[in-house]
Amino acid sequence: MAKGKRSFCIVASQFNAHYVQGLVDHAIDELRALVPDATISLQRVPGAFEIPVVVRELASQENSDAVIACGVILQGETNHAQNLSRSVTDALQRIAVEQAVPVINVVLSFDNEGQARARCLENRINRGTEAARAAVEIANVLADLRGG
Repeated sequence: MAKGKRSFCIVASQFNAHYVQGLVDHAIDELRALVPDATISLQRVPGAFEIPVVVRELASQENSDAVIACGVILQGETNHAQNLSRSVTDALQRIAVEQAVPVINVVLSFDNEGQARARCLENRINRGTEAARAAVEIANVLADLRGG
């Protein structure tokens, strides 16, 4: 499926660790299935807000075909979760465009733990699996465009 040697980085929040680890595990499993010889690195950060700065550093090093950002934000009683989610999403998109490195945004906001469980831990609609597929696909598209 993938062409040439591929390298993927995952940046994962330690906050809501159980759900984030589910995303990471599913993403790594899918990357290994799709691109068995790929290099996969994992960087942990304290929370979702810290993800973009590490993603930017990795993207600027030009070693990755794609970066997968994994985090889980659970809605509380204030609008902090919405503000955090929008801030992280905007920063990740800006980094991807400015650095010309695909950033797969799997920093997810949920209203409750049931939604998080279904999308992070279970197999039917796991966003980690979907993120890995998107990372491989966009890496292939860019490799074709760049002649590699």
